[in-house]
Amino acid sequence: MSQAINAYYTITASSEFREKERLREKARHDETQALYNARREARREEKFEIARKLIKRNRPVSEIVEDTGLTYEKVEQLCIRA
Repeated sequence: MSQAINAYYTITASSEFREKERLREKARHDETQALYNARREARREEKFEIARKLIKRNRPVSEIVEDTGLTYEKVEQLCIRA
């Protein structure tokens, strides 16, 4: 058992092992960030789609802002494009 523990400490003490662990952790972090950003962008696009539908129904800009959480300026831009 002590040999196994010593082998573990020897392996984990190496700079090569530490670098591989650092890179694994960075990869996990990057993947998490990518997923977070993708979800955030999807929610943003969903808000724009809802706003476009409300614009087509001639809803007041103030109501669209309240319902979607978009800024007044963003809704106005969508109105101009519609």
